[in-house]
Amino acid sequence: MKIYNMLNGLKNKVLKGENLSFQEAEQLYSLPEEYLTDILSASSKIRTKYRHDAVSLCAITNARSGMCPEDCAFCAQSGYHNTSISTYPLISKDEMLNRAGDTFRQGTNRFCIVTSGRGINNDELSVICEAIGEIKRLYPNLKIDASLGILSEKDASKLKKCGLDRYNHNLESAESYFSKICTTHTYADRLRTAKIIKKAGIELCCGGIIGLGETDRQRIEFAFALKDLDIDSLPLNFLNPIANTQMMNFLPLRPLSILKTIALFRFILPTKEIRICGGRQVNLRNLQPLIFMAGADAIIIGNYLTTPGSRPQDDIQMIQDLGLRVISRG
Repeated sequence: MKIYNMLNGLKNKVLKGENLSFQEAEQLYSLPEEYLTDILSASSKIRTKYRHDAVSLCAITNARSGMCPEDCAFCAQSGYHNTSISTYPLISKDEMLNRAGDTFRQGTNRFCIVTSGRGINNDELSVICEAIGEIKRLYPNLKIDASLGILSEKDASKLKKCGLDRYNHNLESAESYFSKICTTHTYADRLRTAKIIKKAGIELCCGGIIGLGETDRQRIEFAFALKDLDIDSLPLNFLNPIANTQMMNFLPLRPLSILKTIALFRFILPTKEIRICGGRQVNLRNLQPLIFMAGADAIIIGNYLTTPGSRPQDDIQMIQDLGLRVISRG
């Protein structure tokens, strides 16, 4: 009875618009999985109050693949890893338009242009800005996102001017764990770009990957860092170990642990979009529909950068079967 009262108290606190403390988040996350149904019921009520019944769909395109000079331990696109992915320079503006059109016809409401590497040069930025402007003209109801690495204020201003709606730049994990993930740039570098994006008036999509070897406490630390940054959208990935990366032998996360983690982030970030991204299919398998009860209100649809995803029509059917609605592009 004591645990149920505690959980109910935390739920009601969030529903009243109050914030969980770090200690309360630890209490929630330490609950045994026998209470998972109750945790999901509580997080579902929080999602329903703040995010309603709408689900956002975003398709991403790998506009420049591989050859990245950074040493991120999980990444198939790092030049430090001998993976079998396709590598190529920035695709043309016309190809970006074609891929945006495909996205639009799938029924998604967001399209994200992603490039590998530390950042982009001026010529690449010009091509991307031209593509964004043209996509906006052809598909005015399609939101356009980008993930282009570290940016300057000048670059962010150009992206804002051409009509970019949202920029993705993940912190990846807690600051206390970041050096175990990457040594070629710092957590401060990532945080600086995130703040530049917010200053430019562009929506900030900022999250990371769960299952990189971090502790439970570091996951909570990570969640509170995102809260302090006042992100607009949280992309949550769950490690899908890729052959020949530094994390290839990491054990996959258990589905129930993933669901409890999504619920944790919903309790800490009740009003923010939570988008479930890479690792959803391979880690959750038949439990994928439960991500929405756990608190998610958005997903990546279609393929990921270097790994396959679900068929868009299957994801849309799953959402409709749950009595939820796909966000309209109108």
